[in-house]
Amino acid sequence: MNCLDVIDPRNDFCPGGAWALEDGDTIMSSINDMMSAHHLVMLTQDWHLAAHSSFASSHPGKTPLEMVEMPYGPQALLPDHCIQGSEVTAFHAGPDTSLASAIIRKGMNPEVDSYSAFFENDKVTQTGLAEYLREVGCTHLTMAGLATNFCVAWSTIDGAAQSFPLEARLASC
Repeated sequence: MNCLDVIDPRNDFCPGGAWALEDGDTIMSSINDMMSAHHLVMLTQDWHLAAHSSFASSHPGKTPLEMVEMPYGPQALLPDHCIQGSEVTAFHAGPDTSLASAIIRKGMNPEVDSYSAFFENDKVTQTGLAEYLREVGCTHLTMAGLATNFCVAWSTIDGAAQSFPLEARLASC
């Protein structure tokens, strides 16, 4: 079964969002085309509590993208983004979310960040995506989405480590 994981098609990663990627919204029509071409679609959703430990604002004197050492290893501090319940946390209006069979939330633990759709950054805590894909019989996995230098990249690496034949569609910077 040909599966697609659309990673973080969120308002916060598009122009006007807290961690906006230039032209992030321009890839949404391509994502829709990809969604309709796959048997199974999942959406991955960054889903942080306010004052998350990965936010630079939680570390006085630190700035976004500055590195700090966390109990699970090095962590790039991030701007406050994708806070549960906020309007900018919603999925961007572009992708047809009705085509998704599952939403995988990540980054919910306030002490551990999560870039990957498969694991929290501690590399121990799983999101449930691998088990779900095995259960539904996924034979080919395509990864697409925003924040390719973080979430799409880490998800692709972890997907390969989980032995899924995959393709990464780097749809944004």
